[in-house]
Amino acid sequence: MSKALNILLIEDDEIEVMKFNRVVGSMKVNHKIIEANNGEDAIEILKIKDVVPDIIVLDLNMPKINGIEFLGILKADDYLKYIPTIILSTSNNQKDLLECYRIGIAGYVIKPLKYDDYVERITKLIEYWSVNELITN
Repeated sequence: MSKALNILLIEDDEIEVMKFNRVVGSMKVNHKIIEANNGEDAIEILKIKDVVPDIIVLDLNMPKINGIEFLGILKADDYLKYIPTIILSTSNNQKDLLECYRIGIAGYVIKPLKYDDYVERITKLIEYWSVNELITN
């Protein structure tokens, strides 16, 4: 049985945010998406701790605080470090991939160029985490 997720999407590109919302909005389960334009905004959202996200979907290349810097801050927080964080990036740089896994990400998805491929990857990603056992606070 799939459960509705609270998803924190950290993405600075408006078109990417619209695409993600469109795909997730078309799914049968009514997931909630909380949007942050960059790592700095995401940290402010997470400080509130009213609604702790079930998963975080994170872009790497952002202004202010990039994805890798954000991961370092997230994983240093004893309360937030267990939130599964999935990288959704255009970067297929092996150095980025290795650094993200070293810090403790739950997955790394490269944004495909074709929209149909994007829909397929995001759908599989969300479906997986909606049936996965998550830590609840």
